[in-house]
Amino acid sequence: MRLSRSLASATAAVVLVLCLPYEAVPHARVKRPAPAQPFGAECRTKVTGSHVTAYCHNPYPQTDGVSLHVECERWWDLDTDSATVDAGPAMTVRLTGRCWEEVRSAWITHQRR
Repeated sequence: MRLSRSLASATAAVVLVLCLPYEAVPHARVKRPAPAQPFGAECRTKVTGSHVTAYCHNPYPQTDGVSLHVECERWWDLDTDSATVDAGPAMTVRLTGRCWEEVRSAWITHQRR
């Protein structure tokens, strides 16, 4: 008999909560992040012997600061980092770098301006 009374009171509590309007029940506020704006110039890098050339085209409305980084194969050959160049909307920029001997790797970094 006690089981039926506790079950009845629990059922009544659930029914009352379900009958409340949606605004009366507290809910966690979820902030949705703003949609990400497309960003970043598309770059093509070409290594010819000890010379590196990169062309970066920015199809987006926000300016992208691009830099060329060159890592040389020999330990005594200095690695180089170019100055940041602004690639404005619908603009193509050319970046160059070199090593004395062979190039191990080359890459581009992007920075919002």
